[in-house]
Amino acid sequence: MALRPVQVNIKALDAGAVGRFWAEALDWTAYSPGVTTYVGPAGGLVWPHPVAVGIDVVPVPEGKTATKNRTHLDLATASGAHQAELVARLRALGATPVDVGQGDVPWTVLADPEGNEFCVLEPREVYRDTGPIAAMVVDCADPRAMARFWGGATDWAVHEVTDDQAVLRSAQGVGPYLEFLRTPANAPVPDRVHLDLLPYPGDDKAAEVARLRALGATDLDVGQGEVPWTCLADPEGHEFCVLAPS
Repeated sequence: MALRPVQVNIKALDAGAVGRFWAEALDWTAYSPGVTTYVGPAGGLVWPHPVAVGIDVVPVPEGKTATKNRTHLDLATASGAHQAELVARLRALGATPVDVGQGDVPWTVLADPEGNEFCVLEPREVYRDTGPIAAMVVDCADPRAMARFWGGATDWAVHEVTDDQAVLRSAQGVGPYLEFLRTPANAPVPDRVHLDLLPYPGDDKAAEVARLRALGATDLDVGQGEVPWTCLADPEGHEFCVLAPS
């Protein structure tokens, strides 16, 4: 048994507007199958997508605080010219520059129209085949512990583990990476951005949730009420959800 990351969940005051921003940013399409706005590759709604990790923008009544999100997206570029063009295009779409203490770095830190931080990376060979999202990046205190938990929770392969970072990717070697970076003063905060996981067809969701609890996950009440998904937190308090198979 194992779970697969299928989407990044972003909370937003205006889910439609934030969804449209990310669709334009990634050259994907915003779909509105229900209350949320799902952003995935163009060509028709395919969920779960066999390669891409989509974005599901969920409407909430409260806006983002000034606190930096512990989870963000890194966007891939193919050249220096592509990076500059993408940054300019994103700013025209409503992204704003953000200072998170990054100093003089070759990547550009921006925020989407509701303040969610993300990075436009300089070209890196490791991300040449990921698609527009290079990585889903999570701030943490102990990358080794995160590798143990998330490596056990999902069917993704652990590529690298050091004191400073842990790197996972789909065992098929496709799509974005999942990276945990050791970050000073990494305190649990309400997560504006989190991962949603899905059991494989035929697997039992309740058994998967029990397995996650045995790995160190804890139940989380974010006011979700009676819903078909289960909200949990990993050992460092990062929120995530286990979705019900459709």
